[in-house]
Amino acid sequence: MMSKKSLLAITIAVLLPLTSYLLLRYFTTEAIVMPRRYFFDTVQNITSYGKTTPDTVWHKVRNFTLTNQLGKQVSLSDLDGKIIVADFFFTSCPIVCPTLTRNMKRLQDAFSKTDTIIQFLSFSVDPKRDSAAQLKKYADKFGINHDNWWLLTGDKEEIYDIAKKEFKANIADTNIDTNFIHTEYFFILDKDRVVRGWYNGMDSLRLNKLANDVALLKLEKRE
Repeated sequence: MMSKKSLLAITIAVLLPLTSYLLLRYFTTEAIVMPRRYFFDTVQNITSYGKTTPDTVWHKVRNFTLTNQLGKQVSLSDLDGKIIVADFFFTSCPIVCPTLTRNMKRLQDAFSKTDTIIQFLSFSVDPKRDSAAQLKKYADKFGINHDNWWLLTGDKEEIYDIAKKEFKANIADTNIDTNFIHTEYFFILDKDRVVRGWYNGMDSLRLNKLANDVALLKLEKRE
């Protein structure tokens, strides 16, 4: 005859994995909310098994080539598989940009052990004055790790096209002067180059949210 202790042990052995599974399923489906996608380019119709359903084609940031602070030509395509955290700044900005840079540096330090899957980009919106040498000087002033944080310069029209048409910066920040793109927001691109959020880089709570969303996107499988 089975003792009460043996019966209890078997009950626990059965219920523990089941409970763990149910808790995991609950928390992964109910509590964890993945960063949403914001912009779509088109809606296409997909026909399957005789039924046609609409499918959103999410906007993906196009490839581009610019010059980083080391004077090297770099492209977005060089970063395949990485999550991107980006902002738009200029080195002669007296107050806002230095604060944004310090806050992004804190993010870089926080993700230093996973620097192979995250890349930081800072686009100069004053590329005429922000040469590669000037960007290098600025980066060194803030102790930036050049390996996974590129400060970018190049053709002004190209950079402004990237800001407005690709990152949709003037939609995220309606206070932007489109003739001089200057925003306090940080932007996240997922591994597929889809915009997954923007966050006030001056707000510690929003920065915590950004860091959390980066961690979630690291776990997300590519479509």
